[in-house]
Amino acid sequence: MARTLLVAPQQRGAYATVGAALAAASSGVTILVTPGTYHEALFVVDMSVRVTAADDSGTVELDARGLPHPAFDVRNGELSIEGLTVRAGDHPAIAGRRSSISIKQCEISSGYDAAIDVRDRSRCDALQTRITGGQFGFLFEDSGGTVQDCEVSDVDDGMIVRLGADPQIRASTISRCQRRGIYVYQLGKPVVEGCEISQVGAVGVEIAHESSPVLRRCWIHDTQGVAIQVGRGCAGEIDSCRVENVRSPGIEVAPDASTRVTGTGDDRAGRPDAADDSRDQAVLGSLLAELDAMVGLAGVKAQVRGLIDELQVNEWRRGAGLAVEQTGHHLIFAGAPGTGKTTVARLYGRLLAVLGVLPSGAFREVARRDLVGQYLGQTAIKTAAVFEEAAGGVLFIDEAYTLSRAGLRGDFGQESIDTLVKLMEDHRDNVAVIAAGYTTEMTEFLSANPGLASRFSKTIEFENYHSEELVLIITRLARAADYEFVPETQPLLGEHFERLRHEPNFGNAREARRLFEAVRQAQAQRLRGSGQRPTVDALRQLTVADLTLAIEEGRHTGSPA
Repeated sequence: MARTLLVAPQQRGAYATVGAALAAASSGVTILVTPGTYHEALFVVDMSVRVTAADDSGTVELDARGLPHPAFDVRNGELSIEGLTVRAGDHPAIAGRRSSISIKQCEISSGYDAAIDVRDRSRCDALQTRITGGQFGFLFEDSGGTVQDCEVSDVDDGMIVRLGADPQIRASTISRCQRRGIYVYQLGKPVVEGCEISQVGAVGVEIAHESSPVLRRCWIHDTQGVAIQVGRGCAGEIDSCRVENVRSPGIEVAPDASTRVTGTGDDRAGRPDAADDSRDQAVLGSLLAELDAMVGLAGVKAQVRGLIDELQVNEWRRGAGLAVEQTGHHLIFAGAPGTGKTTVARLYGRLLAVLGVLPSGAFREVARRDLVGQYLGQTAIKTAAVFEEAAGGVLFIDEAYTLSRAGLRGDFGQESIDTLVKLMEDHRDNVAVIAAGYTTEMTEFLSANPGLASRFSKTIEFENYHSEELVLIITRLARAADYEFVPETQPLLGEHFERLRHEPNFGNAREARRLFEAVRQAQAQRLRGSGQRPTVDALRQLTVADLTLAIEEGRHTGSPA
């Protein structure tokens, strides 16, 4: 008979954490979790486990934000979860590789990664589950499963289906996506039935790279782009789908695609221009306010605002029938790590989308490994594929200077640069490329190809943060996580960051994030050692003792914190 383990931090004889129960578990175990928030990242490897809420008296939240792992990382295993809230930061909330995952009546979100990411011939079955944030809602790669009666909202792309993946997606809703509702590419073949897709920043369903999905009885409405876009060489079927209030022609099929379209209504009711402009100006103002709210970066903010002002006026001139000079959107972001380059790049893409300069505000971040192959001829293919994935949005190349490793035998970085130069010109109205890295190294990068420097319209310099700005950043990080540094910590924080600013490999805002995590751990150690249940105020307060311990342990381990 399968074992059942109980997680109840305040109950004698029960496990204090889900991780502790999982470490003691054998395959086939059921772990019952009592209400509360558990700051953990869990690994399910070569075993089967079921994790579920113990009762209906409260929310069971597994929170992996701030941890360098998915909340659930499943490898060669089986995971079943029910009635949980699962949150992650810069990693998927749930990741599966060669595994089977079942999700029922859960709420899931991530920061800048997929909420649910299954690959390598995995299977994911999701029922009555809500995804409320992430770069992608679901990502199916070479995998399948079912998505039934689920909701996806407030992500970049609602669902990604690629590399032959074939999930069944039924009776689900996808809304408020920055980019696309569903993106099917690289031979994807999902079946999408009875779904509603609305309020997306680009195309409702985009189909590319010889994919062959089946869409039946879907309702796609209120999209900035067309409802369904079918690329060259694609097949499949679109049957009895209803499209309303979308960009003409509603359903767009490439001339050589063999997709069969039947029984589809097309009402594309337009919106008044005045209402459209008013809404766009409100969104534009909100995004600029978000830029202004970032700590420091006065010079960066001024230059970005200057670019947006010029683009806005150009749009007004174009609408008035006046001549408009061609402007480029490719930028260089130069500066040390941790200075906000990625965050500003995301905002820039969203600003361009609101202005109508780009089809969407989507964001694709890549590094050298995503662009450069190991064999002759492979690099150009990889670079072109990444560029196509970024179509309509921003392609952000981090540490771009690593592509120009001149003189290294057998290195194909130069081939990637040469390919980029051509693609940046051919698709200058559809993709904004932002190349980022250290100032000196980026100067060398621009000399790697005679035409490269001319492709970028501007270089924006990101300066290092001052110690006072880092104190403000860590204070905001704490408040966002329901913590509060006591006033007595402020001088010590300032002294610590001022010392770090003069050390090699200074990480700017990354130092603030590292220190915050170390202080949280120090506080947890102090509270657990007190032998009594802390008050709400005690759970929130980060003290001088917590901060001192975090700094001292950082010095002993060699960590900046």
